[in-house]
Amino acid sequence: MNKDIRKLLTAQFLTAMADNAMLFVAVAMVMQGALQGDWYVPALQGCFLVAFVVLAPWVGTFADTHSKPKVLMLANIIKGVGALMLLLGMEPLIAYAVVGVGAATYSPAKYGILPELVDNDDDLMKGNGWVEGSTIVAILVGTVVGAKVADYSIHMALLFVLSLYTVSAVVALLMSKLPAAHKKEAKGALGSFKATVTTLLSNPRARFSTLGVSLFWASAVSLRLIIIAWAPVVLLLSTTEDISLLSLFIALGIACGALLAPKIIPMHQLRRVRFAAYALGLSILALMLVDDVNVARALLFVAGLCGGLFVVPVNAVLQDIGHQSVGSGHAVAVQHFFENTAMLTATAVYTFAVSMGVAATTSMMVLGGFILVVTTIIAEKLPENT
Repeated sequence: MNKDIRKLLTAQFLTAMADNAMLFVAVAMVMQGALQGDWYVPALQGCFLVAFVVLAPWVGTFADTHSKPKVLMLANIIKGVGALMLLLGMEPLIAYAVVGVGAATYSPAKYGILPELVDNDDDLMKGNGWVEGSTIVAILVGTVVGAKVADYSIHMALLFVLSLYTVSAVVALLMSKLPAAHKKEAKGALGSFKATVTTLLSNPRARFSTLGVSLFWASAVSLRLIIIAWAPVVLLLSTTEDISLLSLFIALGIACGALLAPKIIPMHQLRRVRFAAYALGLSILALMLVDDVNVARALLFVAGLCGGLFVVPVNAVLQDIGHQSVGSGHAVAVQHFFENTAMLTATAVYTFAVSMGVAATTSMMVLGGFILVVTTIIAEKLPENT
């Protein structure tokens, strides 16, 4: 592993840890009564995702027409501004939306830089595995530590988040000064985005990867929100820290799946990922029958494992296709447009369901069934020899 990939993993770990710590700071604020309403946490998640959809035509072009380490640094600065806004007492929905702008800017550079740092498909798959694995470990640590510190002091938790964004920006600045991957395009960001969408969706493998990763992340954000509502009612958990520990098992599972994926599902056997998606759906359905916290943790680990096996190959395939055609930053921006549109839709539907009094177990049943049905539909369009 070269030194720039190590720095990328460090910067990614720190910024992902801060993103998730900040979310659970908001969860703690709701549970402590500082923010009112069961709808607030899913609404907060929705505000974070809006930027990924709205800015998609611009952030991919920006990542490919600038040095990606500088883009990573700038994105962390924007996230830090959002954390500072919350620290200063500004509206959390607006502050977390600013963090979302930074995250939307960060993502195309984070994934788009990998093909520029590796020499072959195997290294690209391994790089994706390490990025996904480190991200999930960061989610795990950020969720648990953020929740624990926030239960003690909201102010200290926000200072912790701000320091993580600052260090991540410094690490990104220390990476090698890579040149821009592409020149600025005369057709403009919207025209370029439209052309990229057309190119990618005309390729069966890229289309499957785009739709598949959208399904995964929509399911992941839904499951995370459902657990926050489900755990106190079914498992009788009462603190932010206890609930966050459930996310730890999902994160561990995804990290393990991400590291196993290159060995189990190579890029030339993409169709295999559908089995991981089917197992993910079934494991979520099985949670409906559980009221024991240890069994729930085991099932959440299995769900995470299946998710990791699924998401790493589809990410690697899309980056490889993008790097060889429209540009990896462009491809990742299109991917994030679709997946965050899916996540935003899932969040909006879940927020509406909560406001209408739909039970968490019912939402869980719908989510598991949805994964099974949609996986079957999109897998049917993938050529048999893929």
